[in-house]
Amino acid sequence: MLFEDLIVRAAEPTLHRIVGKSSVRLLSKLEPELLQPSALSEVAVDLTPPVELLLNPDTRAELMPLLRTHEATELAEVLGLDVRDPYSSLEDLRIRRGSKRASKLLDFFTLADSSQEDAATPATIESIGPMHGLFDHQRAAARKVIGALSVDPGRVLLHMPTGSGKTRTAMNIIAQWLTTHEPCLVVWLAHSEELCEQAVQEFCKTWEVLGNREVKVARWWGEHSLEDDIIDGVVVAGLPKVYSAARSSFATVGNLAGRVQLIVMDEAHQAIAPTYEFILGLLSQAGVPTPLLGLTATPGRTWNDIDEDERLADFFFRRRVQLEVKNFDNAIDYLVSEGYLAKASFSSLHYSSGAELTPRDLDELSDALDIPERIVRMLADDEQRNLVIVHRVEQMVQEHRRIIVFAATVQHARLLATVLRARGIWARSITGVTPIQERRRLISEFRSEANDARVVVNYGVLTTGFDAPNTSGALIARPTKSLVLYSQMVGRATRGPRAGGNERAEVVTVVDTALPGFASMADAFHNWEDIW
Repeated sequence: MLFEDLIVRAAEPTLHRIVGKSSVRLLSKLEPELLQPSALSEVAVDLTPPVELLLNPDTRAELMPLLRTHEATELAEVLGLDVRDPYSSLEDLRIRRGSKRASKLLDFFTLADSSQEDAATPATIESIGPMHGLFDHQRAAARKVIGALSVDPGRVLLHMPTGSGKTRTAMNIIAQWLTTHEPCLVVWLAHSEELCEQAVQEFCKTWEVLGNREVKVARWWGEHSLEDDIIDGVVVAGLPKVYSAARSSFATVGNLAGRVQLIVMDEAHQAIAPTYEFILGLLSQAGVPTPLLGLTATPGRTWNDIDEDERLADFFFRRRVQLEVKNFDNAIDYLVSEGYLAKASFSSLHYSSGAELTPRDLDELSDALDIPERIVRMLADDEQRNLVIVHRVEQMVQEHRRIIVFAATVQHARLLATVLRARGIWARSITGVTPIQERRRLISEFRSEANDARVVVNYGVLTTGFDAPNTSGALIARPTKSLVLYSQMVGRATRGPRAGGNERAEVVTVVDTALPGFASMADAFHNWEDIW
């Protein structure tokens, strides 16, 4: 039964005893209407919770006689008392708070003793999960990086394949560095605005959980200017902005170099490019050399120029930390088996161009680091090749909700997106000439939870820093000899379910016969093993 149904049966004298004589006298002077039994029963419950009224032996003695005979008998039976004289049994009842008998009494009146919940003995051992933690393989890599940065020469490359949490791992390393060095300034370098903003957002999420004090995070790219007074926190800088500042005056970068205690370079396989090597030299050589952490999914510059790869390895003193997992020959197999990366199916879309390559073309192909631009434009303009690409994308939208197509040129991206849209598919082109605000809007629409299939046709801007985990299809129509670039394009569609992505992914590579190509991300991950 409900306790409210019991208390309303109480006569005025009973309610006076429950409420207390002093309270009754005061109520009579302030508001005599509250002395009516119906109102006074509410006052009694407001003053003392029903649980306390029932567990207190004095007030319980006032309440038990209010039970009907069948109710008293039922309660006595529930409590294991003598039911032949239930009222006497209930009057003599002694109850200890927290006992089974107390719980049965309260259950009878559909009540619960919340104070017992609060007073429950804490468990001897509790498991506490982190709010922004790392997986086992990420923690192991972070420990090795911290160790390498702490000893001479203070340079190390962190090699983690796309989708394995490279940025989050790096931010955890930065948080540890900041908490053990105070004040401390960290400079994060990236070559695109998307990568820069991604870094800011990830640092904010990490520091809110792992930080031990208030620090600043500063944007220094595009229209953002650098504040000169930052000595504790992180400056996220765009490499073009830093290079422009250095060319105008060494003072700005020199002043920053005098304060920085850790430099992190994203996409560090570009570190030995003349522009970037110049910037890193300025920042890291002011007085005592500054620790430098490079991040990359592909620890080499090329696949066929061993001298370039040797230079990169030497730049980081051949010190590299990569994912190592017991009982697995390579990290990719482990990441796929554990769901960090999608299980990707690779297929080739073979196409033989009607235009034959001349001996001059073949000579250019063999000598150039990548496919010569003239040959790429020729392939991009090939109508039959484009029809093959469009047809394959139309097949892919039957299986995938989000697909990214890597076009060969800016015009090629626009062409493919236009044709796909005319064919009734949601398709947009995003290239380096797309205005930044328009680019953000299109990416936001692509990332949305809408159920229709959506295709982004990209050239030149979404190979890195593009975070759309639900992308499960990629078609690579951009011919390249760069294993770095190919690996980055593959990585856009291979994030696994444990990283917010998909269990399966499909990567289709347009293989132009007579041009070199690749089709295995595992091969890409291990391509530079002999150099390091």
